[in-house]
Amino acid sequence: MTEPISNRYDFVLFFDVADGNPNGDPDAGNLPRVDPENGHGLVTDVCLKRKVRNYVGLLKEEQPPYEVYVKEKAVLNRQHERAYQALGVDLTKDEGKRKGGESVDQARAWMCQNFYDVRTFGAVMSTGINCGQVRGPVQLTFARSVEPVVPLEHSITRMAVATEREAESQSGDNRTMGRKYTVPYGLYRAHGFVSAPLAAQTGFGDDDLKLLWQALSNMFEHDRSAARGQMATRGLIAFKHASRLGNAPAHVLFDLVKTQRAPGTEDRPARSFADYQIIPPSRDQLPEGVELLTLV
Repeated sequence: MTEPISNRYDFVLFFDVADGNPNGDPDAGNLPRVDPENGHGLVTDVCLKRKVRNYVGLLKEEQPPYEVYVKEKAVLNRQHERAYQALGVDLTKDEGKRKGGESVDQARAWMCQNFYDVRTFGAVMSTGINCGQVRGPVQLTFARSVEPVVPLEHSITRMAVATEREAESQSGDNRTMGRKYTVPYGLYRAHGFVSAPLAAQTGFGDDDLKLLWQALSNMFEHDRSAARGQMATRGLIAFKHASRLGNAPAHVLFDLVKTQRAPGTEDRPARSFADYQIIPPSRDQLPEGVELLTLV
């Protein structure tokens, strides 16, 4: 592993969806998430982090130091046990695992060293077997569509049934009706932050940062499903600060990145990325000590 990063970064991520559901809301029948006041589509930070985790796990084959802590069907306390086993601590005798102290600090450090998502996003690891808590250097906001989206509901038919009873009730017709929800098109924008001081606490280094950029650029390529339609990263613009604490406020930098409709498309609903233009700032717009990185 490399040394922890020594520069702060802020970044803007653009991605789109066509005829798919980018992030269904389980409390609303899996409808696409929408801001009820203005109709803008939403994708949670948890959803985006899940895609980063999945890409890293696929690329690095779940091998240290790139294992994934929060993954499908994981039992988190089993991962905590591994930390204490690696440290040679007998969990049946050592009370430090619950009360804090040196063993918890060592277990936390082991988890950061071995799990990419722990040292990147942080984790609460004090459930049951206590490995402490980690505040991650990389944080993401919700993604929000740049214009309102229109969730659509579609009736779908499966030419089969699940049980003999269903088949008998339909006299062998064997059809199952269902619903599917999509957004015709939406371009989404999310903001992210990378903290050098917090990276020093978790060991998040340059190799980890490169992997983060790679994951954000390619995460939709390995996340295909019938429900999500077509999704792709369309822009990844990062601001590198000359110092570890930063040389300009993040909101000032984010305001420099603009989106607008492509000429001739303003009077109709957007249906593809060709209907938009992403406009990064020019070099002379950047505050002193801030470098622009166009990654996608």
